[in-house]
Amino acid sequence: MNRRENLKVLFASSLGAGLLLNACQPGEKEQDAKGMGTLGGRTEEEKLRDAQLLKEQFFTEEEQKKIRTLVDLILPADENSPSATEVGVPEFIEFMMKDQPNLQTPMRGGLQWLDFESDELFGTTFNTLNSSQVKEIIDLVAWPDKASAAYSGAVRWFNLLRNLTCSGYFSTEAGWKYMGYMGNQPNVWDGVPANVLAKYGLSNPEKYAAIYLKPEDRAKVATWDEEGNLIV
Repeated sequence: MNRRENLKVLFASSLGAGLLLNACQPGEKEQDAKGMGTLGGRTEEEKLRDAQLLKEQFFTEEEQKKIRTLVDLILPADENSPSATEVGVPEFIEFMMKDQPNLQTPMRGGLQWLDFESDELFGTTFNTLNSSQVKEIIDLVAWPDKASAAYSGAVRWFNLLRNLTCSGYFSTEAGWKYMGYMGNQPNVWDGVPANVLAKYGLSNPEKYAAIYLKPEDRAKVATWDEEGNLIV
């Protein structure tokens, strides 16, 4: 399991795509030092509600440890990007549990299933497993097309967790960089392509070639003489 494989599964799911679109609207979330911040563009009542939710705690310490293990399994650090925990994804998921209470029961049920499966396979709790044992359990539910029908409920839960993890991660600067998202960038328009001009028997006047496409001059306002000639 690696981040590219997880993203392939995520974007193959309409649920995942919808959650990403809803969670990553521009200007919706401004990151703070913890990775989960105050929300912009809201009414005062909404801001107060969000501040109250940030003060509340949903996950227990044991559940938080499971979340940290799992999100870093879904999106681990690599040579170019930090891990999910490093950019505050566990805090994001904590907030989402309170912001969307309908997610609480399936999320908590899935986290409890981890202990049940761990006890069945290894005779201990999930938080005491080593990395290979953790992977063995998650591989049971990480790939919907390969999972046994007996694990259908756990598959849905893991899809939810994966979607939330990616939603949180790609709402951060590190996530934008990983996707290659540049945002609004200044560019230079190089005019109508020469082959298009040629099709209509046109061309750019050679006398202006020396001043075409100078990025450093793009903020200057062109001036023209009375005969319609550009003043250089």
